[in-house]
Amino acid sequence: MTKRYTQLALGVLLATSLTYCNQPEQNQEETAAQESHAGHNMQASEGSTTIGAQAEPDTLKGSLKAEAHGMIGDAHLTIAYHSPAVRGRQIWGGLVAYNQVWVTGAHTATSLMTDKDITIGGKPLPAGKYALFTIPGEQEWTIIINKNWDQHLADDYAESEDVLRFTVQPEIAPVKQERLRYEIVSGAGGNGTIQITWDMLKVSLPVTQQ
Repeated sequence: MTKRYTQLALGVLLATSLTYCNQPEQNQEETAAQESHAGHNMQASEGSTTIGAQAEPDTLKGSLKAEAHGMIGDAHLTIAYHSPAVRGRQIWGGLVAYNQVWVTGAHTATSLMTDKDITIGGKPLPAGKYALFTIPGEQEWTIIINKNWDQHLADDYAESEDVLRFTVQPEIAPVKQERLRYEIVSGAGGNGTIQITWDMLKVSLPVTQQ
């Protein structure tokens, strides 16, 4: 009886292997990618939240500890930040000054982590963990990726530690966003964007991983 069960198990294993091997190469790659991506944790870590679309006012004081996760190509990106709310305040040119380095969040430096090499803003960024700063302007934003991700606000920011910089143009958001929100949006062909939305403004950072 034991021998019969052993033979049956071997037969099932062989059939499964043959089925995989007979798949088109593209299907095999997709299957392998799905298995690989299944190991990525797309949920915010303990003590953090995921900021969703929120048009309604928020009277909760303080900035929420938040994370955004997403796949662009085979790269798993994680953004960790603190999310302040509008709470009836003037944000652009008010709470957030124009033409000054901004932590693009609150409290500690916003961090960007990627487990694969990517390009961001058309410039190469090796796998690793970085700080994401911005310099908001009325017509154009400067995006900064900096080596020193472990710092309070931009207190210890040093331009000499910048890994790269590029510029983007802000857009008017389709609806008001009460709390600062980061999203990692996957597109076709290993392309995607990191989107930053707050109040009535949206900024998109182009990302590619191939």
